[in-house]
Amino acid sequence: MDVSLGVMFRCTRPPEELVPMAVAMEAAGADEFWVVEDCFYAAGMASAATALAATNRIGVGLGIVPAVARNAAFTAMEFATLARLYPQRFHGGIGHGVGAWMRQIGAFPSSQLAALEEVAFAVRQLLAAELVTVHGEHVHLDAVKLNHPPSVAPLVSLGVRGPKSLVVSGRAADGTILAEASSPAYVTAACAHINATRPHRITVFAWAVPDIEAGRMAVASVMTDPLNDAHWESLGITADVIAWRDDGAGAGAIPERWVREHAVIADDPKLIQALAAAGAHSVVLVPHGYDDAEMARLVGALRR
Repeated sequence: MDVSLGVMFRCTRPPEELVPMAVAMEAAGADEFWVVEDCFYAAGMASAATALAATNRIGVGLGIVPAVARNAAFTAMEFATLARLYPQRFHGGIGHGVGAWMRQIGAFPSSQLAALEEVAFAVRQLLAAELVTVHGEHVHLDAVKLNHPPSVAPLVSLGVRGPKSLVVSGRAADGTILAEASSPAYVTAACAHINATRPHRITVFAWAVPDIEAGRMAVASVMTDPLNDAHWESLGITADVIAWRDDGAGAGAIPERWVREHAVIADDPKLIQALAAAGAHSVVLVPHGYDDAEMARLVGALRR
């Protein structure tokens, strides 16, 4: 399997369970371990630092911190510290942040696209040890330079969905993080929008489920949210998904083919291979219906 294989520590789990899982996934042979920062769960920077400290080899990704929740200089300071302490093991992720949550904390910007692009450019410039002055719509820095920049800047990817945001990621970031609703067809379409002119890493989150019924439950959890509707167009099922949602048909009515397009079922690598063929450099398994011991066995099976 040429693609990098990762596992996610889901935000709904208490933080004291993070270290045992990170250690287990590293021992099982995973290449990456991803933590998330959703409101109002565990903090992303602290989670990433803890996972890095508890492991020796595995890469640790942070997917994602909201661009507008921190000053860009302080995001760069956090990323730089992790990159210096754990060279070439940390992967930073930045996104818009869920609009409702950003409004809830008083941080919703006048333009989410502009804010994300300005933050991404500023953070990457600071990580490259540049002296940065920028007075944009959302980022204001006056001759800022990190005193302890990393010798090798970490990857900074943007976690985005829609076409306009994907274009921004292509020109402003080192990579793009695509959420759990990403089929191979969506990854292909996303890469066309990204259209990066330099190397650009595509990280795809994918549900990992033991069987079709668990897959239906996992897929239903994203299809019920209209925020994910950008994902269905490439499969030609947008109208069907909206009809399913409006009818309140429930997870049991989700066709098996939808599950197979969005979930890695047991130890069958077909979806992972299809995502890689579509452009993914990394596939990060999001456990649904697995405990940590079962996930470790799954990683081991996929690695053989």
